[in-house]
Amino acid sequence: MRLSAVGLIVTLTLSLLVAPLAADAQRVAKVPQIGFLLLGYPRPISQYWEVFRQSLREMGYVDGHNIDFVQRYTELQAERLPALAAELVRLNVAVIVVFDTPAIHVAIQATTTIPIVMMTVGDPVEERFVESLAHPSGNVTGVGGLVVELNTKLLELLKEAVPGVTRMAVLVTPTCLARFRTELEAVAQALRVQLQFLEVRGADEFESAFNAATRESAGALLVLPCDAFFGLNQRRIAALAVKSWLPAIFWQRPFAEAGGLMSYGPSLADNWRRAAVLVGKILKGAKPADLPVEQPMKFELVINLKTAQALGITIPPTLLFQADEVIR
Repeated sequence: MRLSAVGLIVTLTLSLLVAPLAADAQRVAKVPQIGFLLLGYPRPISQYWEVFRQSLREMGYVDGHNIDFVQRYTELQAERLPALAAELVRLNVAVIVVFDTPAIHVAIQATTTIPIVMMTVGDPVEERFVESLAHPSGNVTGVGGLVVELNTKLLELLKEAVPGVTRMAVLVTPTCLARFRTELEAVAQALRVQLQFLEVRGADEFESAFNAATRESAGALLVLPCDAFFGLNQRRIAALAVKSWLPAIFWQRPFAEAGGLMSYGPSLADNWRRAAVLVGKILKGAKPADLPVEQPMKFELVINLKTAQALGITIPPTLLFQADEVIR
């Protein structure tokens, strides 16, 4: 009897010791994980990453407390995307956040159940990521759209920056050109500008494209938001534009920061903030299909005066007045 009593006491003691550990393990296991699938490197997006985290904090979600982040970067190796997406699916993350168009394609192929929040894609309907902006359907929502309107604005701003230009080069992919050529040519005709389309299929064709622009005496360059490999080669494209004496306009701030003359497009910080709000709503129980894809609302014009000086051009004061930031 005494042995049985001792055994019972030991069992109860062990149960009391193990119970809190089991409870802690269960609590940790229930902390939702937010997965990130990105084509590039962590450093270029560090400032936007902090915006994302702060936006979630304002909604009551704190990293390391009641949510965890699982970040996966391919470091420009697109072939790694499927394996990394599969890893996030195996981890059963609560949400997958994707930034680049190739990553969005891969994430959608990897899961039809885990919510996906996308950012800064061109046209999510055209890409067939969602059925419509108002009613995404499926497991995808996010921030994107307004590509045609953005392309038109880029062309108009470039003409305003270089009013005497009569021939502009346009860096595009074949797919992008097929989609937007008609609209671009209509705007160019109204501006009395002739367009020279420089079709590229990969980063290895940039040099030949710029050589063609030089041969045809292009006076300015428009770079359209066509493909992820454009964004991943910001410094190279900006440097080639300056080397070719081409005043260039781009759709994202990092291009101007990398040495391009101008950029105009959706605020990346605002897109990351709004994506975080969508993630917060999903964590609270909302379904992606019920969350309309949000179009960019905040746009920013950035002008690099150092590059203007290097190119020997003067930016009109009226355009400088419109700028959200001037890099001196």
